Amino acid sequence: MISPLLCVPCAGLLALATWIAYPSMSQQPSTPTNPATMPVARTDQGIVARQAEVVARAKESAPTSVVFLGDSITQGFEGAGKAAWDAHIAPWGALNLGVSGDRTEHVLWRLQEAPLTRLKPRCVVLLIGTNNLGHGTSTAEQTLDGLWAVIRTIRAQAPQARLYVHEIFPRGERFHAMRGEIAQINQVLRAHQGADYTCLSTGDLWVRKDGTISADIMPDFLHLSPKGYEQWAQDLKAKVTLTDGR
Repeated sequence: MISPLLCVPCAGLLALATWIAYPSMSQQPSTPTNPATMPVARTDQGIVARQAEVVARAKESAPTSVVFLGDSITQGFEGAGKAAWDAHIAPWGALNLGVSGDRTEHVLWRLQEAPLTRLKPRCVVLLIGTNNLGHGTSTAEQTLDGLWAVIRTIRAQAPQARLYVHEIFPRGERFHAMRGEIAQINQVLRAHQGADYTCLSTGDLWVRKDGTISADIMPDFLHLSPKGYEQWAQDLKAKVTLTDGR
């Protein structure tokens, strides 16, 4: 136990040791000027009801095995991906907390309003960040910082859970600047996975040899088709392990 009389120099050494021990959780420290790390509720018309529904799910659902957190791509498991969810994910007792259009700051707000603690999930599956870039509200560095903030929050609320962090899915039919930003963020996520989280590179499945993405998988080159959801669900089944060994 650390003594309440811990001196200031010793406290400084302890902080330094913590930074060294968890580099992935300490890089790009959050600042008040980064919108990606500042929890904020959605107020745009048409999505407030979905946000309220998902917050209610988190507050009222019984403890569950797996929680999915994300934006419209995750929410889409209730639309184009429903068959894949019902066949492969629902048997886990999974809870979908995806909200269309969400950015890292919105996920932080939802976790603040309805912490995962009471759900006691064995696994948390996260996919977030594409809207930070796509909406032009955050740079790649700010988006990465937002992702670290979300990861830290999940780890604090569900320390017992296995955390699976998706690399941001590729978007756009062909190479373009945002694909490069996504690749740089994913490189860092992949490099620092370990005890805190496992990185999932599912999006690599959909990039063809010439760098293009098929409309058969992403009709608008962002959201998945039923075929895309089936492939995603199959990839999750192969890689996600619940703590009871399932």
